[in-house]
Amino acid sequence: MTALADEVARLLDTAARAARDAARVLATAPRPQRDAALMAAAAALRARADVVLAANAEDLAAAPDLSPAFRDRLALTPARVEAMACAVEEVAALPDPVGRVLAEWTRPNGLVIRRVAQPLGVIGMIYESRPNVGADAAALCLKAGSAVILRGGKESLRSAAAIHSCMVEGLRAAGLPEAAVQVAPTADRAFVAAMLRAAGLIDLIIPRGGKGLVQRVQEEARVPVLAHAEGLCHTYIHAAADPAMARAILANAKMRRTGVCGATETLLIDAAIAPGLLPLLVADLRALGCDFRADDRARAILPELPAATEADFATEWLDAVLSVKLVDGPDAALDHIARFGSEHTEAIITQDAAVAADFLARLSSAVGIHNASTQFCDGGEFGFGAEIGIATGRLHARGPVGPEQLCTFRYQVMGTGQTRS
Repeated sequence: MTALADEVARLLDTAARAARDAARVLATAPRPQRDAALMAAAAALRARADVVLAANAEDLAAAPDLSPAFRDRLALTPARVEAMACAVEEVAALPDPVGRVLAEWTRPNGLVIRRVAQPLGVIGMIYESRPNVGADAAALCLKAGSAVILRGGKESLRSAAAIHSCMVEGLRAAGLPEAAVQVAPTADRAFVAAMLRAAGLIDLIIPRGGKGLVQRVQEEARVPVLAHAEGLCHTYIHAAADPAMARAILANAKMRRTGVCGATETLLIDAAIAPGLLPLLVADLRALGCDFRADDRARAILPELPAATEADFATEWLDAVLSVKLVDGPDAALDHIARFGSEHTEAIITQDAAVAADFLARLSSAVGIHNASTQFCDGGEFGFGAEIGIATGRLHARGPVGPEQLCTFRYQVMGTGQTRS
């Protein structure tokens, strides 16, 4: 190892050991103490909003070549800082996920067995440009009784530090260890590699960002990973859709915020209604600044639309671009989603409840939505206050990750003097 790599490894070891010590305190800290830390942190975010915004302005000024979508993800406004503070307060108000009795049963020999929710320990959060992720992750981990080490993108270092200082103020006010929430002490990419190798020190890694980040973490990690989904989301407009509803939902799903993972990237529309409805949908979105990539059948209706390639349907645009494809019913829509989707969020717009129920039942995605925008796939909208990401994968829970999803479990066995023969 080089001297730099040795130093980065030492920094990670120091941070992780301090986090483990803090996690032991958090695991037994009563709910009122953890909630008090969150409420004090929310108050600090409001009191220091000017400091947070000034730090964010420096981050933006230091990265003038960012794409508009990336810049939107990085940027903070007074409203977004207030939303951060509100999210932290909402997390504090949630039921305590720690110590819940998940199941209880009595064996024939009289033993009573309980499965009880337990904090994970130390969580490593690796994320890219959105500074609010640091506040969300810190709040959710504290609520769930775990310590967290945050490693944000290099573009957001100043913003992350300012937000972190508010979280630490909350911990200090509640008498909890400041090491319960840490930010990476260096921007060197080697720190990420050190986190991924920190088996025994970090209990779970959560990557939140683009496909490249998630793939790197999954390939290199020696620590369990809770993967965040790439947001290649679809809205399918069925032949029985209400046209006005479809227009309103699609405009929101695509253009409310194009850079979030819940934004719709592909429109699937039944060929039977496309001649009348597709021109209206395109006109609505074009007026909002959207561009398009369309298949041959869509271009037969609107020849001016740019032609889509197969790669376009596999692209998470994170921008004001929408892929468009005509399909012949729900089976074809599901086939397209299975081939190109990222198993994040899909919506069906239809007035036929039976078709909607069948469509949702056959999806493998983390979230399926009927007659609403894909941008509702959000921890705050789900009542979690905030989220760390949208989990996918066959071996763990799926969907927005809130406090309950950040707990594991243990067993308690109660007897009356039994011995095993």
